[in-house]
Amino acid sequence: MNELFANINSFFENILFFDIFFGTVEGASFPFVVAWLILGGVYLTFKMGFVNLKMLPHSLAIVRGKYHTKDDKGIISPFESLTTALSATVGIGNIAAVSIAISLGGAGAAFWMIMAGFLGMTLKFTEVTLSIKYREFLPDGSIMGGAMEYLPKGLATKGLGTLGKYLAYIYAIFLILGAIGAGNTFQVSQSLAIMQNEIPFFQSYPYAFGLILAFITGLVIIGGIKRIAHVTEFIVPFMVIFYILMVFWVLAVNFGKIDDAFILIFKEAFTPTAVAGGIFGAMVQGFQRAVFSNEAGLGSAAIAHAPARVKYPIRQGLVSLYEPFIDTVIVCTLTALVVIITGVYTGGTPELDMAIASKQGAMITSAGFGSVVSWFPHILGFAIFMFAFSTMISWSYYGERAWVYIFGIKSSLIFKIIFLAFIVIATIVDTGLMVDFSSILFLALAIPNIFGLLLLSDDVRGYLKEYISKLKSGELDREVER
Repeated sequence: MNELFANINSFFENILFFDIFFGTVEGASFPFVVAWLILGGVYLTFKMGFVNLKMLPHSLAIVRGKYHTKDDKGIISPFESLTTALSATVGIGNIAAVSIAISLGGAGAAFWMIMAGFLGMTLKFTEVTLSIKYREFLPDGSIMGGAMEYLPKGLATKGLGTLGKYLAYIYAIFLILGAIGAGNTFQVSQSLAIMQNEIPFFQSYPYAFGLILAFITGLVIIGGIKRIAHVTEFIVPFMVIFYILMVFWVLAVNFGKIDDAFILIFKEAFTPTAVAGGIFGAMVQGFQRAVFSNEAGLGSAAIAHAPARVKYPIRQGLVSLYEPFIDTVIVCTLTALVVIITGVYTGGTPELDMAIASKQGAMITSAGFGSVVSWFPHILGFAIFMFAFSTMISWSYYGERAWVYIFGIKSSLIFKIIFLAFIVIATIVDTGLMVDFSSILFLALAIPNIFGLLLLSDDVRGYLKEYISKLKSGELDREVER
């Protein structure tokens, strides 16, 4: 079985991640998927007139509820949609992926993660706008959105309906497997490693951790998107603030090193002598790990935004700008500073060298916090558990929507049971190959999704221009429900 997974894994990796230079540049390969994400982000950022900068103040007003109208349609608030999507993105990726990127690509990878977050804001804006535009209200009261809806329906308006349907089914299959792997077993494996250090009982009985996590996850996801939204509305702001306070403590202790850390980040981002392949090595690691964290360009978060109560599709698209901004530009940057300032990404101890070799990013970050305050890893263990939990409940919803798209509404409970079962399975068997395989499919979501975004970008730009015109004329303010 392991050999079969390894062969399938290698097959997909060769197809989806082939080196666009058909060789190496400065010793580093440049995967097609990374280039595709950069191309899509740059193109859409210019095409939308840098909406990721110009519309942030208005976006904040929407999040605060200023533009609620009697014509809004949906089942959860724009803020609840944002926190649901953030619960999937602000997670272990912010702790583990950052450390992995820097340990493999050098300090310069942090700069490219920030750039990926900046470009990702426009990618997220575009896909969420389309998700609201083409969402479908199902008979059971739930809402179907995301790439499974805007690929077939949107491309049909361009005379490419058949192609859109095929892309939607491929996307849904990738999403189901990505949810079980990257959104589930990866979260379990990373959090289990930390919890076993903190609670020795789980070293002898790892399945107990799986059973506990499966139980509390099940309590939330069985209730559907409304229960998920209510939980994330509370837990996401709490865990982000909690984590940022921990980081500020470390930075305060090392205040004099912050300037040097930023200088090193910029220096290694553009130097040919950077770790693991120079500029291209840092760029690849930065973009690849940033996308693993913020999911911009993958279309997954657009599913969480689909149920939002809004009148204009553009409005929720603007709300989504804050996802990559909070996740990558803020939280990932703070983690990067901790890792770089404490120097843990270079190894030096048997434990760190093993963590770097096995890509246990959470362990690397934990060592960074522990080097400043000895008991910080204990608190970080709690934070990692909460991050994993919040990510899993949102990704269970993404996978369930993809499952419903393929198999129908009545079968949704089957996916939830499968999802919960894999939480326990991930604690008692080696899921390394499966995580690698599903992670490839996770990033591969960008291929059909960005293809659709590029083809439908003229429509989104038109919606944006119309919305801005109404905003400037005061029409949007007159619509507000007092």
